[in-house]
Amino acid sequence: MTDTAAHRTIDAIWRIESAKLIAGLARMVRDVGIAEDLAQDALVIALEKWPDTGIPDNPGAWLMATAKRRAIDLLRRNKMRDRKYEEIGRGSDLYTEPDLESVMDGEIGDDLLRLIFTTCHPVLSQEARVALTLRLLGGLTTDEIAHAFLVAESTVAQRIVRAKKTLSAARVPFEVPVGDELKDRLSSVLEVIYLMFNEGYTATAGENWIRPLLCQEALRLGRILAEIATAEPEVHGLVALMEIQSSRFKTRVSPVGEPILLMDQNRALWDQLLIRRGLAALERAQKLGRPLGPYALQAAISSCHAQARTASETDWARIAALYEALSRVTPSPVVELNRAVAISMAFGPEFGLQIVDALTSEPSLKEYHLLPSVRGDLLVKVGRVVEAREEFERAASLTGNERERELLLRRAAECAANGYL
Repeated sequence: MTDTAAHRTIDAIWRIESAKLIAGLARMVRDVGIAEDLAQDALVIALEKWPDTGIPDNPGAWLMATAKRRAIDLLRRNKMRDRKYEEIGRGSDLYTEPDLESVMDGEIGDDLLRLIFTTCHPVLSQEARVALTLRLLGGLTTDEIAHAFLVAESTVAQRIVRAKKTLSAARVPFEVPVGDELKDRLSSVLEVIYLMFNEGYTATAGENWIRPLLCQEALRLGRILAEIATAEPEVHGLVALMEIQSSRFKTRVSPVGEPILLMDQNRALWDQLLIRRGLAALERAQKLGRPLGPYALQAAISSCHAQARTASETDWARIAALYEALSRVTPSPVVELNRAVAISMAFGPEFGLQIVDALTSEPSLKEYHLLPSVRGDLLVKVGRVVEAREEFERAASLTGNERERELLLRRAAECAANGYL
């Protein structure tokens, strides 16, 4: 294996294993910043050794063992400087060396959930909570997080650095809260899981359009939350949304990895078990008797697609109405853009184009590639293919995902060909 191929493989392994690694280390050292540093140290060692020795049979266990040894060394080395280590060194059986194996080999799911609630502590700003958790649990780069938030990469980097320092200074406990504290921190946790799922569903960068493992991890965490916060409709709403969206994975890319858009997917291949689970979760949210929140409303939109046997049978008028309700609950330019698509499908592209044209002056969408992509699609439908080609080319220049860029450039080329007929 060449060094380049090895580094690609290691990067893929890191994206899968980093969250578990950091969560386990955080339980050991009680500091998410130090835990991430230790995990990064293990990654550096892997990058140095694996191109020569080959990838281990169990790379996750190798990384954990390497990081664990460095954690033990750190706890010993910092005995005088680290007051926490002084306390545990005087008799806490949790941190005595014979028990370190049991500390590190605990339930990974519990560790991940503890890590989410730790990084979503109210001592941090809302933006910092989400950015830090995506970094530590999603394994996303600052650039990928910046794309998800539509903000500058430097802004995200500063948020993450400050967040880790704040958590360390505040000595935030590594635990899942209970009672009122759980409710207070739930919205941040849901937002984190939602953005994690979205990053897996449509990757903002890289060579692959989807990252199924990231979606699976988000869905698993959502299911755990649903068992903890059974009376919270938005938890069930988010789980419903992720279940239904996950049902489409087999049909979202071609055998060679090319994106397949929703209207072109083979619905017979959608996972009916996941759809049934999603509809059941949505029903649980509705039965709690409270107005539907943003996640439950999005799940209701997804359910419209899931229950339509063919694309032509989709109830676009209902979807447009649901987007109208969503825009009242959480008004945003992105929701408005999606509403424009639904309206165009229900009532004609001219109506959707009017809404999209009004969004072109929205500052937060200036670098958002889906705005020119949607506008290009609507322009094609009204016969303005020359303008559509320009929009698809602009969208291609804005996306960080290679597969999506190829799709957009192909659509631009089709417009160019049609424009000269």
